[in-house]
Amino acid sequence: MLSVEDLDLFYGDAQALSGVSLQADEGAIVAIVGANGAGKTSLIRAIAGMIRPKRGRIVFRGRDIAGLDSHIVCNLGIGQVAEGRQVFPTLSVRENLLTGGMLPRARARRAQNMERMLALFPRLRERLAQAAGTLSGGEQQMLAIARCLMGEPELVMFDEPSLGLSPAMTHAVLDTIVDLNKQGLACLLVEQNVAASLEIASRAYVLENGAIVMSGAGADLLKDDRVRAAYLGM
Repeated sequence: MLSVEDLDLFYGDAQALSGVSLQADEGAIVAIVGANGAGKTSLIRAIAGMIRPKRGRIVFRGRDIAGLDSHIVCNLGIGQVAEGRQVFPTLSVRENLLTGGMLPRARARRAQNMERMLALFPRLRERLAQAAGTLSGGEQQMLAIARCLMGEPELVMFDEPSLGLSPAMTHAVLDTIVDLNKQGLACLLVEQNVAASLEIASRAYVLENGAIVMSGAGADLLKDDRVRAAYLGM
């Protein structure tokens, strides 16, 4: 479904990604593991079309999308739930959801998708008229996910979805990602809770200093001594 091939990315003279290659198959959860500053968010931003790589290919359903504008990438079916949620704080919950449904690929079905999101996240129905900035962190994360899904993506990139959330809400968010995946949504997951992300991932990649240093099944990496020592404190 998605293939990243030998990707190099720079910020000025500073190299953020070096020869990064990975794959996300149809219907898979793929985890990207790494320390802060390893290049995880840079990779997501490159796939999303927010920054242009210097070299390499990003192929989505057979089309090289590297360097395309982000609105084109989004309309092709790649959604993003950004780190820190990034809801529109002064807009209501309803207005936030409607903005997510403005993509050409989903515009004609905004009403149906709205109802589907409110069924998926009943708490949002209770707060439709409330300003998004007044929601709790967990509610804002629900809204960010629902807003993304309003665009009918086929693959969603989740960047630190549990950041700043309570353990209970973290569990709920990751359960939601698993449920969406069971419904056929492919997911690329960057998550600070390394153990939890590897538990639910069919495949995972370890990113260090902008390069992939290890990959394999999520369950296998979870048992790897190097991963456990570096990221799980074991």
